[in-house]
Amino acid sequence: MFLRTSTFKSTENSLRQIEQLKSALDKAEAVVIGAGAGLSTSAGFVYNGERFKKYFSDFEAKYGFHDMYSGGFYPYDTLEEHWAYWSRYIYVNRYVDAPKPVYQELLSLVKNKDYFVLTTNVDHCFQKAGFDKKRLFYTQGDYGLFQCSEPCHQKTYDNEDSIRQMVKQQRGMKIPTDLIPRCPVCGKPLTMNLRSDDTFVEDEGWHRAVERYSLFLRRHEGMQTLFMELGVGYNTPVIIKYPFWQMTAKNPEATYACINKGETFCPREISHQSICIDEDVGFVLASIHEN
Repeated sequence: MFLRTSTFKSTENSLRQIEQLKSALDKAEAVVIGAGAGLSTSAGFVYNGERFKKYFSDFEAKYGFHDMYSGGFYPYDTLEEHWAYWSRYIYVNRYVDAPKPVYQELLSLVKNKDYFVLTTNVDHCFQKAGFDKKRLFYTQGDYGLFQCSEPCHQKTYDNEDSIRQMVKQQRGMKIPTDLIPRCPVCGKPLTMNLRSDDTFVEDEGWHRAVERYSLFLRRHEGMQTLFMELGVGYNTPVIIKYPFWQMTAKNPEATYACINKGETFCPREISHQSICIDEDVGFVLASIHEN
């Protein structure tokens, strides 16, 4: 049972911790990146405020919700309305580049390292930034994939062409009926390949990524490994946070780094192996570059 240790923020403390992180990164024989929503938020993928109003002011006026997440759960009367919203949502969060180059800066820090990325994000930012797709494991799905809503089979489908057509042809917050995506096997509606319940499809690519991640961890057991946790909160801590703590505790050569604005903790048992930085991820990455 781990006991959490909180960190207290000060500019001097943050700068010292950033120096420690840079040193750990330089020495690491392997880097395991665990990325959560805070990383994409730092890159400019925010789901409310001006960005929401830019793309969804018509939906806000009609339905009264004020952020993209809420709109995703709204019970629209028709599939034409449902896909008008979701096609826009997917387009701006999957096929439009992030406003800030945070992912590119992260890649420049690890590209010459033996690295692997485990992420709960579904916006594909790692691959768009140039990360090797064979070093990525998207545990929770991908906005860029459809699956059968039943599902009647364990296969996913690239949705870029379909999404772009929905965005282009929608009128009055509805898409044409013939653009509603349907399963080519059973004919039922397709849905996004996002883990929300037990209907999530773990396709062949998902299972290959699991194998590559497991092999990477086994290959680096006992080595100087940096477990670099970026923007991970407590919504799904069992995917990244808890395993990183456990692997650090088992390996005296490992370092655990937690970077997250407002949610920075580490267990007391590994505090001597930990670097906790209560700052925006983009700020920390840029500071490492400057130093």
